[in-house]
Amino acid sequence: MSSEATSIDEVLLQLTGIIEHSIETESRLGYFAALYRKVTQSVKDRINAGDTFDDNARMERLDVLFANRYIRAYHLWDEQDEGDPEATPSESWAIAFRATDDWWPIVLQHLLLGMNAHINLDLGIAAAETVSPAELPLLKADFDRINTLLASLVGDVTQELSWIWPPLRFITRSLGKFDDEMINFSMELARDEAWKLAETLSALSPSEREAEIRRQDAKTLVLGGAIRNPGSLASTALGMVRLCERGTTPEIIKILE
Repeated sequence: MSSEATSIDEVLLQLTGIIEHSIETESRLGYFAALYRKVTQSVKDRINAGDTFDDNARMERLDVLFANRYIRAYHLWDEQDEGDPEATPSESWAIAFRATDDWWPIVLQHLLLGMNAHINLDLGIAAAETVSPAELPLLKADFDRINTLLASLVGDVTQELSWIWPPLRFITRSLGKFDDEMINFSMELARDEAWKLAETLSALSPSEREAEIRRQDAKTLVLGGAIRNPGSLASTALGMVRLCERGTTPEIIKILE
C-alpha cells in the first residue's frame, strides 16, 4: 500500500496519482479523487494566503489526517481487488468504491457516495486525531471554515456537469422524495454530525474509539445505501439521467478536475 502523506503537497501528489491511474484504466474511482484534489488545492491556497484560518499549521495537520483516510481506503480497496482478503476499507467507503464498477449510478451519485464516507465518517475522526481533547474546542472555528470549502464539493456541480447530462436540472426538480432522503446529507447537517463525532471520539480511549468508529461506519453505510438505491421512483429518474450522460470516464474526470 502506498505510504501516507505527511504534508498537503504530498496529499496533492497522491491524489494526482489516483486520478492519473483512473484515467489510464477508465475507472470511475477517479471522479471523487478529481473533485477532492480541486478542494485540497483550495485549502492549500487559503493556508498559503494566511488570511482564512486561525492556525495554519493545525489546519494542514487536519487536512492531511483527513485526506489520508481516503487515500488509505482507496489503496485498501485496490489491494483487495488484487486478491488480498485482508485489505478492507470501511463499509462506508466499500459501498462507494463498489458502485464504481456498476454502469447505472450517475456521476452525482458517485460524488455523494464519496462525500458521505469522507465527511460523515472520516472528518470527525480526523478532527479528533488532530488535537488533544483539551485543544479540541480551539479547532471549532477553523473546522467550520474548512467546511465552507468542502461545500464546494457540491456547490455548483450541477452547472459544471451540465454538458454531461443536460436534463439534470429538470430531473432534480422532479425528485422531491429523493431530495427529502438526501436532506440528511446536507453540508450543514454533515458538518454538525462530524463535529459531534469528533467530540465523542476525543473523550474516549483507543479501544472505545474503535467501537464508536464502527458504530458510525454502520450509520454512514445506511446513508450510502440511500444514495446508491434511493427507491424505485428516484432510481427511474436517475436512470433517465444516466442514459443522457455524455462523455467517456476520462473526459468526465478531467471536467471534475
